[in-house]
Amino acid sequence: MSAFEWSTLPRAERKQTSPLAYFLGFILALFIGILIFCYVVTKRANPVFVDVHGTPVSDKSQPPHH
Repeated sequence: MSAFEWSTLPRAERKQTSPLAYFLGFILALFIGILIFCYVVTKRANPVFVDVHGTPVSDKSQPPHH
């Protein structure tokens, strides 16, 4: 069906978008926004690893990752 045919249909024959579809779209957009926010915040963080006593652990004392 072309766009012209769609625009000439009577209102009763057009498919209506349910409010549930809008609500679920909003929830999806909110979820994606939260994921992006968490990604940005974790990339900006500067974590410091501490041992059980709370003193910072240097990177050189960690075994190398292979």
